Amino acid sequence: MNLDLKKYKDELDEELHDILSFWINHTIDNSNGGFFGEVDNSNKAQSESPKGSVLNSRILWAFSAAFRYTKKNEYYAVAERAYKYIIQHFIDKQYGGVYWSVDCKGNLLNGRKQMYALAFCVYSLSEFHKIRPHDSALNYAIEIFRIIEQYSYDKKQKGYIEAFDMNWKPLADFRLSKKDANEKKTMNSHLHIIEAYANLYEIWPENFLKSKIENLLEVFDHYIIDKDRHLCLFFDEHWNPKSKIISYGHDIEAAWLLQQCAEKINHYEWVRKMKENAILITESAMEGLDHDGGLWCEFNSNNKTLLAEKHWWPQAEAMVGFMNAYEISKDGKYLELSYKSWQFVKRYIKDNNNGEWFWGINADYSVMQNQDKAGFWKCPYHNTRACLELVKRTDRLAHAPKKYPN
Repeated sequence: MNLDLKKYKDELDEELHDILSFWINHTIDNSNGGFFGEVDNSNKAQSESPKGSVLNSRILWAFSAAFRYTKKNEYYAVAERAYKYIIQHFIDKQYGGVYWSVDCKGNLLNGRKQMYALAFCVYSLSEFHKIRPHDSALNYAIEIFRIIEQYSYDKKQKGYIEAFDMNWKPLADFRLSKKDANEKKTMNSHLHIIEAYANLYEIWPENFLKSKIENLLEVFDHYIIDKDRHLCLFFDEHWNPKSKIISYGHDIEAAWLLQQCAEKINHYEWVRKMKENAILITESAMEGLDHDGGLWCEFNSNNKTLLAEKHWWPQAEAMVGFMNAYEISKDGKYLELSYKSWQFVKRYIKDNNNGEWFWGINADYSVMQNQDKAGFWKCPYHNTRACLELVKRTDRLAHAPKKYPN
């Protein structure tokens, strides 16, 4: 494939600014502070909706990372707004950790401690520290890291217990969302804990933190990545698999992200192993590719049924995951698939009239209705990160002294 890498980079650079402009123009809550908890598919803010810690952390990360790349002051202002709101309304100053949600006015709504949410807070606070190193963000990030290790880490079986109540007491229901299985350990939380820890390590390179990242790489390699090189989604505390669902988006996300985490701690053997895994997992994720370049959502290997939807975030992860496989292997088919994923996004997922990306499309290419443009799960994270990763990677490839084969 004769792909113009500069054109690919320029398109993604423009898309980055388009995405962030949507969040600046449609999500800032000037009445109650912070950001609206929900914006619907027609860009109408739902001013009474609750506000989630995951959404606010992802906003903080996205605008901090974008400011590092662009040095645009308007991005810094949004990052600072998100940072202040998190510190004022989501950090639990009595019991430690981060609340799950507050109401539209910032009052505590759900104080449960979900490790997924704590991880994203560490991730975003670490990113904010990179653009404001004199700030207390690092101290908050370290404090939450230590809280996770104190209460959630399973010293006998390794890994992390999914959730606790506000006082760090055990729960009967561990689920992150209604669609999830009620199990003590999940792939999803472990993926974002290691991502958060690796981001923290870049600004706080402590040996103990490094050992926890190494431990998580081992957990993925030994327990979470199955023999078919898919990721099992749910486990009991003894790492017995409790799911037959294949999530193609999580597969392709983990393929590149685990490698990046190993690279951040500069661990030669884990980098080598995760590069091997990256290609194998990418190939397995390709089972979910449609002829149009879109990645299907999920497949239930137990009853052989496909969830015939194409959500926004697996497409973003596919763009990066395939590019990463190309960088490792120099096999041009992966570069073609990365660009084809982007073409699919431009044609079907991007809202070319009102901005941002739709939640997803159905099998007949109709836009999924009654879904958010912004909300608890629809955040400027996957697509912003894809743009930033690909701008960096295409630039690196374009200026590489050795010409990669097409």
